[in-house]
Amino acid sequence: MSGDTGPAIDKSLRFAASMVLLRDAADGLEVFMVERHRRIEFSSGALVFPGGSLDRDDAVVAARPEFYGGANGLDEAALGLRIAAVRETFEESGHLLARPRGSMETVPAERMRDIERAHRAALAEGRAAFSDILAQERLVLALDLLVPFAHWITPLQEPKRFDTYFFMAAAPSGQVGQHDGHELVNSLWLSPRAAIEADKAGRFKVVFPTMRNLIKLGRYPDVATALQDARARPVVTVLPEMTIGEDTYQLRIPAEAGYDGEVFELPRLSHGTAAKRAP
Repeated sequence: MSGDTGPAIDKSLRFAASMVLLRDAADGLEVFMVERHRRIEFSSGALVFPGGSLDRDDAVVAARPEFYGGANGLDEAALGLRIAAVRETFEESGHLLARPRGSMETVPAERMRDIERAHRAALAEGRAAFSDILAQERLVLALDLLVPFAHWITPLQEPKRFDTYFFMAAAPSGQVGQHDGHELVNSLWLSPRAAIEADKAGRFKVVFPTMRNLIKLGRYPDVATALQDARARPVVTVLPEMTIGEDTYQLRIPAEAGYDGEVFELPRLSHGTAAKRAP
């Protein structure tokens, strides 16, 4: 996926968007991640980036240019994906990449806390529409802050499949973030290396696409370098080719996608967590 194109239409897939929020810390780059509830069907108990499926109201927002900025050159599909990424990130983490109408700066932290208290739970529970919140609070989504980072599609063998686009962004100043306490039971800022080590130690579960993206993020010393590199590199779609064996299964991904390998062999026990929910 390039920066100005969206997904091809395939009715067998559920389109989704995920946000890779970054910040600079004393020991280097950190990423915001959330832990999914173990009762959730997909990637239960996994450490993931905030994100989820597109919603009908995303199209309502897309039809109102006063609700967003930085959408020059984006087609309808690409615009919808970015709106979904911002909305889902607000629902799942409380971060909101938006500006007060007429301002060049993102929403100040104090006002952001008021917006979160007033609207976040209602949005997550389906009692409020994102478009209504933007209108009421006179907000403009800062879509220019989102940089395409990755594109993963669930393997063909899986019964439920997702077409997930990942966007990278620097976390707005003053916004710390917090999980919702329902679908998500934990949230934390940590370095990519710490997330990888936590998976190895069994403290968290990290599914295959998330692991690959963490390893890629671990190459960057700071947010500016990560964003600069993401802007410079075309995003290569990853549709893993899955071969299932008796005790293991193999996933093959495009070498040009720029990850840490091309062929990966995983225990058969973990089949079903490989790419069902790419975030």
